[in-house]
Amino acid sequence: MLIPFLIPFVIAIFLSITMGGSGTAPAFSAAYGANVIKKNLIPGLFGLMVFLGAIIGGKETAKTIGKGLLSPELMSFSIVSIILLSVAFSLLIANLFGIPQSTSQATVMAVTAPALYFDSLNSDKLLFEIIPTWFVMPLLSFALAYMAGKYIYRPIRKRGYTISKKINNSYILKGLILAMSMYVAFSIGTNNVANAAGPLSSMACIELNVAKNQYLQVLILATLIVAPSFSIGSSIFGDKIVQNTGKQIVLFGKIEAVIIAFISASLLLGASLIKGIPTSLVQLNVGAIIGIGVAKLGFRNIFKKTEVDRFFIMWIIAPIIAFLLSLFFTYLIDHSGLLHIQ
Repeated sequence: MLIPFLIPFVIAIFLSITMGGSGTAPAFSAAYGANVIKKNLIPGLFGLMVFLGAIIGGKETAKTIGKGLLSPELMSFSIVSIILLSVAFSLLIANLFGIPQSTSQATVMAVTAPALYFDSLNSDKLLFEIIPTWFVMPLLSFALAYMAGKYIYRPIRKRGYTISKKINNSYILKGLILAMSMYVAFSIGTNNVANAAGPLSSMACIELNVAKNQYLQVLILATLIVAPSFSIGSSIFGDKIVQNTGKQIVLFGKIEAVIIAFISASLLLGASLIKGIPTSLVQLNVGAIIGIGVAKLGFRNIFKKTEVDRFFIMWIIAPIIAFLLSLFFTYLIDHSGLLHIQ
């Protein structure tokens, strides 16, 4: 019993490492792109803020992943292992291509597969809350960043503030950019840690016959296992991904970095705290970056000069991979007689 029970925790650590790699870009690409922080300092600071975000504000999103889509009674160690492994492999593929991917979307699709297989999917939650949020939020991020670029950044640039050495080299502006990066990492903690901690918590409650009123304590313990692994993933995969988003999408300055970080983090934090919706910070972040870029360069130039199309393709492929892997493994385990559901 002990070894099968521990397998999902091992997979969750592996998944958290891949999430750490994917999540580094939306957190610190703005600060790195603006030359405010060195790459070797990013993993430690990123991991700390993710941990704090998960402990303070990750409960609602964890409930959505662990209970909101698939009946918690089905969250056995077999199903949880399948879900986490499917997500980990899909994200690993994206990380190897150096493209930041939505952990939340991959996780939701991986949970959806066994939910459909066992006819236990909360379709209302998926179709009317989660999926609409996936489409609306990046567009909102783009629109807010574009408006900020047009009506805040452009007037500031016309007055010469963006090229002022005094302003750009001021400790106040540098500190604000770093604070925004930490704010983004905190928001990741409120949303992405739940992708692993949510299923683990539901599984632990079922397998150990823990009372429902003790779910929060189990969730905290799962978070203590999952969150620190984000820093490890940031160290392993973060370098290439930060390079892609921080330097290759669009050249932006320090003031723009603050706008990008604030918009993307605020939208994700709102989704996490208000509705507990697992959503994509990487898409919010890239949406904000493109919004600023379009305000500066125009629609045609921003898409011609960058590799945004590669991002869109991987954003579609990775969740599909997670869903198909999860569905295949669920079918395989069920028909092999190894499926363990209490």
